[in-house]
Amino acid sequence: MFSFKNIQEYHQQLQAKTTTCVDVVKQYLQQINNCKHLNAFVEVFEKDALQQAENLDAARVSGKELGKLHGVIVSIKDVICYKGHKVTAASKILENYTAVYSATAVEKLLAAGAIIIGRNNCDEFAMGSSSENSYYGIIKNGLDETRVSGGSSGGSAVAVQMNMSMVSLGSDTGGSVRQPADFCGVVGLKPTYGRISRYGLIAYASSFDQIGIFANNVNDAALVLEVIAGADDFDSTASQQDVPNYAELLQSDKKYRFAYFRQALDHIGLDKEMATQIKSFIEILKKNGHTVEPVEFNLLDETIPTYYVLTTAEASSNLSRFDGVKYGYRATGEFDSLQAMYKQTRSEGFGKEVQRRIMLGTFVLSEGYFDAYYTKAQQVRQILCNTTKDILSKYDAILSPTVPSTAFKIGEKSNDSVAMYLADLYTVFSNLVGIPAICIPLFKHSNGMPFGLQIMAAQNEETEMLRMAKAIENF
Repeated sequence: MFSFKNIQEYHQQLQAKTTTCVDVVKQYLQQINNCKHLNAFVEVFEKDALQQAENLDAARVSGKELGKLHGVIVSIKDVICYKGHKVTAASKILENYTAVYSATAVEKLLAAGAIIIGRNNCDEFAMGSSSENSYYGIIKNGLDETRVSGGSSGGSAVAVQMNMSMVSLGSDTGGSVRQPADFCGVVGLKPTYGRISRYGLIAYASSFDQIGIFANNVNDAALVLEVIAGADDFDSTASQQDVPNYAELLQSDKKYRFAYFRQALDHIGLDKEMATQIKSFIEILKKNGHTVEPVEFNLLDETIPTYYVLTTAEASSNLSRFDGVKYGYRATGEFDSLQAMYKQTRSEGFGKEVQRRIMLGTFVLSEGYFDAYYTKAQQVRQILCNTTKDILSKYDAILSPTVPSTAFKIGEKSNDSVAMYLADLYTVFSNLVGIPAICIPLFKHSNGMPFGLQIMAAQNEETEMLRMAKAIENF
């Protein structure tokens, strides 16, 4: 039976003819079926995946040049468009909607020879920290089915965790790749804002959203980033910088200068055992010649309210397009006005968390409150950007916990929105300031659950960040 370790070794096995893409796809389809109870997939593209595999096997036999992701099994979050396939953002309001074009990231995956095996379940419209807010039901953590998988890209994390795909794509607006990666014990990468085109990604908060990558190791994450990053005529916010060959640039003997926020590791909300293990690891880094120093950061507790004011404001605007007129769900019955139909459709089509965030966003944008909330939040965001730029002019990266606790029990925080939002305490920072971040699984809690370390680097410094992550992964 085929056993996946990394993409490089998989390609060696294909070239040695010890396996085929078709055989591998069949095995992954069986694993998806075996793990169906985890609810990580909302749809499996069985027929398409097998056809792609047959075509790739034939191309390889004929001697054609192989793409960087030849035969690699990929799953995509249900907020990323794939032409001719359904995409619903895990919401009733987009039930049965079929994408009329593919996201740029998807086009690049296919061009590189990847096989897209299905779409992953997630929090509705990527709004959540636990994957309990999906129209399709809760996504369970494969390591402990009584616990959440993290959110909002929980299905994408579990797909990699349980060998249902080799890598997967998620979206990260405030930690939605790194937090579930941490909960599930896999690598989660959020690049610099604009490093990957957002064309074809259903918007939540446009100045925060970024497609991210789940993988079993840093090498695979680097290779996928190398394939899907880059400029895009369809996205004016996409970076115009050339894309390095990240996967070939991972090795480095450099001794790095790391900073960490004293307030982050001493925060009352951080699990004590996690804090202890991270602090012990910092000492290991020092003994290995790296510099690790605390810096003062007095705005940590301001990041969560700033994030939620700004993202809900953007969500209020972005989600106004879902009204039941042009596509998606429409409420049935007789209505005495178009506005009445809008209200009923959106009340029935959106889940409670999405409704909560739309209403909050509408409030902070309303006359009389705009300056007090939205304008003030933008000012705090600018202060955070300036502070970050200053810190990263003196250090190579910032080290941080990814989450304040390991994966919590299903239902534990469902009725406490504040507690749920605080799960994003350490991840929203990088989205607010637009810098890259990666979560590396390193530790194990006494409760049996994994947790990792987050590395954040300066804008467009993915190469250095991935080198650091590779070095740390090897400890």
